[in-house]
Parts: sequence; C-alpha cells; structure tokens
Amino acid sequence: MTDPTEALRAKLIRNFDAIDKVREQRAPRYDTLCARLGVGTAASKLGLSIDIVAPGQRACPYHFHYAQEEAFVILEGTGHLRVAGEMLALVAGDVVFIPPGPQYPHQIVNTSAAPLKYLSIGTRDSPEVVAYPDSGKYLARATSTLADGRTQEFGRMHRATDDLDYWDGEP
Repeated sequence: MTDPTEALRAKLIRNFDAIDKVREQRAPRYDTLCARLGVGTAASKLGLSIDIVAPGQRACPYHFHYAQEEAFVILEGTGHLRVAGEMLALVAGDVVFIPPGPQYPHQIVNTSAAPLKYLSIGTRDSPEVVAYPDSGKYLARATSTLADGRTQEFGRMHRATDDLDYWDGEP
C-alpha cells in the first residue's frame, strides 16, 4: 500500500476484532472490554464502539440521553435490555433502537454465563445531557471545534440537589 492509501484507510476503516480494547471495571456489577471505534476517524457525527461484557455484568449504568440516539447490534451471546423498567431478552442478531428522551432509560445486562458482545452506535450530538435514574446524576457535555481545528470539550457530572441559583457567584 502507498502512504496515501494507508492514511485513507486509517481515517475510514476500523476492525473491531483487531483494535486494542480497554477494560472498564467497577465491582461488583460492571466489567467490559471496549473500544471506541470512531476515535481518530473522519466521522464527526457518528460514534461506534465494541463492548464485550463479562458474564453476569453490565457495561454502563442505567441512563438516557436527552439528545443522542443509539442502536445496539448483538453480535455474540445473550442477555437482557433493561429499558423503561422492564427486562427484554436479547440474543445474537438482535438490533436495539433507543431514541432520546426519558421514556427509554436503558442498560444492557449480561445475564448469561458467557461473554456478551455488541456494537454500540450513537449520534454525537452536542451539547448533550445524560441522566442516570438509579443514582440521580446528570452529565452535561459539549464539544466544539476551535478556529485552528482543535476540539474543545466540556463535561460536568452533578446531582439535581447540587443546583445553583442563576445569580450565584455573579458580581
């Protein structure tokens, strides 16, 4: 391959079996190997990741997005989608669609004795607010592109009980 071909491939193609994965673990409920596939690619509005959830574990807390839409493609294994207070069975080949909004808080739970592998697809809407009903937390996040092409990110996690008055700290 020529250098331009390699550069083009690096901006457009990821192999989820070959990419390095990071273990995200928080005992006793959360344990996953994951890789954010879109990082460093030409994609700016679409995010993808691969997650391999250990038996009996979850990849992330129960949550919903106010702006982002998500989809999950179950590649291997079985588990459950915890959504809107219900547990829906998942098997390889299932595709889950989650629109934004508080009516569909969600979490994928591996309820089996084998790993559960799935592809996460999401819009990269910014700004974004994510709510976590189990813990009462909210994440406010925004990304912007500076004049020189660099990106600047802002994000803060808080609880509703931490709210400030609009004029707090103002002269």
